[in-house]
Amino acid sequence: MIKYFKPSVFILSIIPFVLIVYKIFYNKLGPEPVKEITHFTGEWTLIFICLTLAMTPLKRFTNLIIWIKIRRMLGLFVFFYATLHLFTYVGIDYRFEWQPIFDDVVKKKYVFIGFAAWLLLIPLATTSSQKMIKILKQNWKKLHKLIYVIAVFGSLHYIWLSKTIFFKPLIYSLIIILLLLLRLRFKKTT
Repeated sequence: MIKYFKPSVFILSIIPFVLIVYKIFYNKLGPEPVKEITHFTGEWTLIFICLTLAMTPLKRFTNLIIWIKIRRMLGLFVFFYATLHLFTYVGIDYRFEWQPIFDDVVKKKYVFIGFAAWLLLIPLATTSSQKMIKILKQNWKKLHKLIYVIAVFGSLHYIWLSKTIFFKPLIYSLIIILLLLLRLRFKKTT
């Protein structure tokens, strides 16, 4: 049963990508297709951040190591969907016109913090292999704590992007705060 768990999680994780590709090819993106793709990939990035952050508390509460075994894969899906999100913005929305993109990064705080979150994901994705864990040793754990900063940045990106509807971004923010609090270990005082 456990040997099928990881492949099942992988298949479930790829479903949002298949869904957006289906919508693209069958013209089911609505009146604003670029906006739909951007929001879809951005939201799935946040979902995978939440799933990744949930693995350690799940391990602690259930005493099952399986949660830690899929955490790396979920983290790589964070990078995958964040990269699709960024590529939609840079490649489809702005057609690789670098000056307006640069202006957005400098002038719009939600673009700046979203781009910063993506940049912070790069070292995590590139050091996620077992070989890099052995090479970096204890520094690997320190480096991968960047996910906490990335989660906060992703949450702020969504909040600052939303001009009128704050409910969904606030829900993600509350989930991220809860998941970060669950990671804290409270020491007993004697």
